[in-house]
Formats: sequence, C-alpha cells, structure tokens
Amino acid sequence: MSANHQLEAVGLHLGYADRQIVTDLSLAIPPGRLTVIVGANACGKSTLLRGLARLLAPSRGAAYLDGKPVHTMPTRDVATLLGVLPQSPIAPDAIAVADLVGRGRYPHQGWFRRWTIEDDAAVAEALAATDMAELADRPVDELSGGQRQRVWIAMALAQQTDLLLLDEPTTFLDINHQVEVLDLLTDLVRLRGRTVVVVLHDLNLACRYADHIVAMKAGRVVAEGRPVDVMTEQVVADVFGMASRILVDPISDTPMIVPIGRHHVDRALA
Repeated sequence: MSANHQLEAVGLHLGYADRQIVTDLSLAIPPGRLTVIVGANACGKSTLLRGLARLLAPSRGAAYLDGKPVHTMPTRDVATLLGVLPQSPIAPDAIAVADLVGRGRYPHQGWFRRWTIEDDAAVAEALAATDMAELADRPVDELSGGQRQRVWIAMALAQQTDLLLLDEPTTFLDINHQVEVLDLLTDLVRLRGRTVVVVLHDLNLACRYADHIVAMKAGRVVAEGRPVDVMTEQVVADVFGMASRILVDPISDTPMIVPIGRHHVDRALA
C-alpha cells in the first residue's frame, strides 16, 4: 500500500492577472480516497486543481503537501509524489504513444540514472491499463480525441505517484471508456492505496465513484462529504441552478440526479 501523503489548501486565493477565481478556500483531501470535484462551468474547479498541483501560484494562502508549501518545494520532489493530468494537454509533434507515456517516468530519472526494466514495466502496465498497448508505436497526432485522452491518462499512470490529480479525464471518451477509466482510478485507490482527485462534469458518475465529493460555486466550497450526504436537491439547485429529483442508483445505491427541464416542471410538481 502507498504512503498516505497529505494534500490541503489553506486560505487559498487563485486567479489570472486581475481576475480572482478561487477565494479564501480551505480544503483537506482525504488520503487514500477518490475525491471528485463538481460544479458549474467557470466555478473554479480546474483553477483549484492547478493550485493544488503547483501549476498556478496563489496570490494569498497556500497549498501544502505533507505540511510543506507545495510552491516552494523542488519540482522533482513534487513530481515524484504528485502526478497531474491538466485539461487539454498538448503533445510534441510526431511523438509516438509509448514515448509520450514514457515521459511519465522522467521524475524518477536522476542525473546518473538510466532507463531501467522497471521503467519499461511501468510504461507497459500503463498502456495495458488504458487499452493502448496495440497503438504504442502510433504517432499521437494520428489518434482520435478519445485515444489521445487515454494516452495522457497512461502517462499520468506511468508516473506511479501516490497522489494523482486529473482534470476532466473522461473528456472525449465514450461512456464505455469513461467507466473503464473511473474503474481504473478506483482500483488505484482501493488496491494500491493511492489518493486520487478528479474533476468531473457527470454528476451521476461522480456520485457513483466518489468516496468524497466536493461541490464548488463561485470559487468556494459549498459542500463536501459522502455523495449521499452532499448531493441533495437543494445543493444541486444552489450549485447548478437546476431543479432535480434525487433517486437511488439501482446499481451502486448512490444518489442519482434526475434533472427537471422547464418543459417537465408541471409533471414533476404533479
């Protein structure tokens, strides 16, 4: 089992130029759990993830990794503990799938350490887990959007960090591969003791897979906890501005959100 590293934000303020996105946000990520962050577009989900991942410096407050301000830690030290898959990453021109996935091993390469059979094994395992092994020699820019997304996920997996942050990893994937990716992340948590944080748009998949769910609105945390405690009709209305009914997912026994569109309001009230 992996070590339970601590990742938290304390009084975090994040933004771009003069535009503040996240304001005075404090959040502790439960170690050894799958945390899912949800919220409407532009609420600060991705910005928060970038702040936690050391990709965006705070204007005030700090993100802490094992009690140390993450932005003051050496890049290699952070990269051996914390893996990140941002939104819409860009691959170098003409790079092959296996070569891109292999870049996930760079944090483990010291000045005098050469590529090892352990690195080969990590890349092969990541390719197999994402169903990309047969395309290992293909150029990434020849792949479909969904295939490219799985390559990036494989690169993050090959890094083999105890903490893994993924921003909308199911983007461009069909429903079958969405479920496969979330099953894979769940295995990392339950079988290997990893801590995983994911930004998702699909509320029902979020409720089904999350151990801990964080609902955000306007750069702040509105509610957090178990999906059954967090995902109420009131929270959905507050966070998404949407009327809904909360049912029980017959497969996972977790909350299932049924939206009520304006053409169905009368029927919902009947």
